[in-house]
Amino acid sequence: MPDNRRPSVTLLVSAVLLAAGFALAGWFAAQGMARLKTADRYVTVKGSAEKIVEADRVVWPLPHTVGGNDLAQVQRQLDTNTAAIRKFFVDAGFKPDDIVVSPPRLEDRWAYAYGDSRPPERYRYSTTVSLRTTDVAKALSVLRRSGELVAQGVMIGEGSAPDFDYTKLNDIKPALIAEATAAARDSAVQFAKDSDSRLGGIRSANQGVVSISDRDQSSPQVKRVRVVTTVEYFLRD
Repeated sequence: MPDNRRPSVTLLVSAVLLAAGFALAGWFAAQGMARLKTADRYVTVKGSAEKIVEADRVVWPLPHTVGGNDLAQVQRQLDTNTAAIRKFFVDAGFKPDDIVVSPPRLEDRWAYAYGDSRPPERYRYSTTVSLRTTDVAKALSVLRRSGELVAQGVMIGEGSAPDFDYTKLNDIKPALIAEATAAARDSAVQFAKDSDSRLGGIRSANQGVVSISDRDQSSPQVKRVRVVTTVEYFLRD
């Protein structure tokens, strides 16, 4: 006599195993989602640090122009003015190597003008004498006396403002980054505390841009160096 109970038992066992599989699959999926949710919890914070420094290099250009209708006379006058600027810097104590003269530029203003449209002066001859020095204090004292050149008949043109630079950024940059990063961590710790969480490891970090700007308009030789860091920290329950 055949045993009809065997198919029923087989079906029952299969159903139990299938149910158990679904249950385990659901449990693993839930655990995976929980880990994913935890891993996605992070906070983004910024930290900054600043330092006031003195410029250690200055470039001071003095462009000047001479005009006239006699080319030879215009050339002589430009040479005279260039020599006056050179002497002005040398007498102030700067070395000849600190003084750079750009190639002169000659403009014939009648070349493309006719009749009444011609300007009264045919030739314009110009050049720039630049002072490049690391003695910023001395350059500042001479800058205040630039009117002496005008008194000698040297007509200084536009673009004569000195440019002050700070060249030792790499000497202070590591300390500023460390300070900015510490400030960012302090902000993250406070956020974690306020949200009843614990601060985890770093998810990502970006140093950001290091900027050098004038402290104010009246003292361009004084610079403000600023570093901003952006850090992402994981949050733990």
